Amino acid sequence: MTNPLPYPAKTAERWTRREFARVLALTAGAMALPAVPSARAAPGAPAGRARPRVAILTTRVQRQFHSLHFIGRLLEGYAWQGAWHRPPLALASLYVDQFSDADLARDYARRHNVVIYPTVAEALTLGGPSLAVDAVLIIGEHGQYPVNEKGQTLYPRHRWFKEVVRVFEASGRAVPVFNDKHLSTDWGEARAMVAEARRLGFAFMAGSSLPVARRIPDLELPLGAPLTESVCVCYGGVDSYDFHGLEAAQCMSERRAGGESGIRRVHALKGEAAWEWLDRQAGTRELALAALARSHTTSAPHGYTYGPATWEWLRRCGPDTVLYRVEHVDGFFTTLLLLRNNVDVAGLELSRSRLINWQSHPVRDFNYAGRMRSGEIVSCNMYLCMSPWPFATSVSNFFNPQMHHVEQMVLTGREPYPVERTLLTTGMLAAGVDSLYRGEPVATPDMGVAYLPAAASTYWRA
Repeated sequence: MTNPLPYPAKTAERWTRREFARVLALTAGAMALPAVPSARAAPGAPAGRARPRVAILTTRVQRQFHSLHFIGRLLEGYAWQGAWHRPPLALASLYVDQFSDADLARDYARRHNVVIYPTVAEALTLGGPSLAVDAVLIIGEHGQYPVNEKGQTLYPRHRWFKEVVRVFEASGRAVPVFNDKHLSTDWGEARAMVAEARRLGFAFMAGSSLPVARRIPDLELPLGAPLTESVCVCYGGVDSYDFHGLEAAQCMSERRAGGESGIRRVHALKGEAAWEWLDRQAGTRELALAALARSHTTSAPHGYTYGPATWEWLRRCGPDTVLYRVEHVDGFFTTLLLLRNNVDVAGLELSRSRLINWQSHPVRDFNYAGRMRSGEIVSCNMYLCMSPWPFATSVSNFFNPQMHHVEQMVLTGREPYPVERTLLTTGMLAAGVDSLYRGEPVATPDMGVAYLPAAASTYWRA
């Protein structure tokens, strides 16, 4: 459960000597992480403990919040491969930063005898002098937090991570850590988080549930695929669902020949500027329509169930669309099309406005398409069973595979897939938001994050 070695935590599959040499060559000089002194993670938790103990640090706990998806699955189990699975882990402690009238943390804590501690450090030490848990989950999503001039919500993920590291250092040992969604709104903070995990030698997993969700059809790209461009068509807000779309594309793009090389530039466009750019890009338009053909949720004209998804329809339904064009170091391109409308719901009652927002999105899911060097297009839907507010009838089973991989990391001390994926998508998102704010392309000379993916994809097979 802990990693006693001073070198980086490995993913579940071993690299060949040739692959390792290639990554070293790609990385050399491309990315300079902050210099940190050598350190060794101490041996793991005491022997004889029945179940590894987990601490969860979270912002708020309410219905359909990310925190509840992890807390509920850890305490009460989840559906897995046709059976109800109860993780062989124990939720030992909670730190909850904010409580609202809709809070569920106290109810779960009461029913399952879990202590809610007043500080991050005490949640890790269980009120004692040193680290007393075997894993830490940081769920910094939802709640009321400051928003900067770029529209980014400043969740406390990086700050909590630093507090976790301080407890590790004071205790002389480190344990696996999971961070939900992107690492930070700030590239320097995100880079420092990965550097600290590597310095102390603990497994570090992060990111979206999209890369591990079901795929329809069941599409797995082989390692070394001759991929030349990736497109993801999805929906949602800036500095929010755009991250999920970037992760959906990146978990496919990283499997191209040569592995991931990092990125050199991001250009974000919005509204008419995005559509005018796409009008000049026949190849990217073709991929966008191929991705859209995999959607389970394309909108139809009012009163109809179904309508053809044409380019004209897409442009008419998504006047407020945001586009990120990401140029990779090796010349590969990733395009994210975040389809957004500009429907005015001011003055409507909250639950009704949410429903109208849901219905008026051109799509309400995540769809991928990629082009091979031969010209062949491969595509799939990253299946998330979502239901519209205010109904929220879905049990959000796409969190099941993510919880499964967290569980495996805690039990084995190994990352199921490289955290460098989420480091890079964090950078893509930060640069994309910055490009939108500045109204110009943003160069990313310090985002040359080179890595190889795990040999096998980690998505949920039905």
